[in-house]
Amino acid sequence: MSVDKQRQEAQLAFVLHSYPYLETSLIVEVFTQNSGRIAVIAKGAKRPTSALRGLLRAFQPLLLSWGGKSELRTLHKAEWQGGQLPLQGTALICGFYLNELLIRLLHRNDPHERLFACYQEALSDLSTASDYIPILRRFEQRLLQEMGYALTLDHDVSSGKVIKPNQTYCYEIERGPVAASNGNCLFNLQLSGKTLLDMSQGDYSASLTRLQSRILMRALLNHYLGDKPLHTRQLLKEFQQL
Repeated sequence: MSVDKQRQEAQLAFVLHSYPYLETSLIVEVFTQNSGRIAVIAKGAKRPTSALRGLLRAFQPLLLSWGGKSELRTLHKAEWQGGQLPLQGTALICGFYLNELLIRLLHRNDPHERLFACYQEALSDLSTASDYIPILRRFEQRLLQEMGYALTLDHDVSSGKVIKPNQTYCYEIERGPVAASNGNCLFNLQLSGKTLLDMSQGDYSASLTRLQSRILMRALLNHYLGDKPLHTRQLLKEFQQL
């Protein structure tokens, strides 16, 4: 094993999730700029005198240093970088939704520098935006792209023809859109061509695009997530009902 993998110094990262370990420590899932998703043990982080206490919080940029040969590394140092406004209300739940997607779908120790930049941008946008839908849809698309499942949105995968805004299409998971005909729309993934083109441009101003894109992305993510539902989806639904 290379020395670089055993020891990392001052790497930009965000906390995704943490939970207690033994009496005074934490196990922390973090998303790092150059090493992807990793797990570290923060020894003594729960002690009142620990330098790590209060630092290992979600949605705040940190410089982390760690070492170790096993999958569970040992955290040596954490430094707060500042500059990120706190997430509140719906934005906070949206942030937890992004974190849950990363934990559930990314393999550990698999670098995703472009996705890290997209995540950092999404957190910044969530902290100031009033409309969260475009932020979530863009991040979901980039996540699937980084996993090797990029969406086809600009042409019919069966005929090769460009998408027409007034045409109706069925989206076939792991393939893409095909012109709709009787009986060929499985799982009700029927979309307008305009929705597909809007998604390709990141334009979610139309109400139909917002609705159909949510249905499509949920179906695609469910396909790759498997049977276990996302906790934050239910939490967001309950919060919106309140």
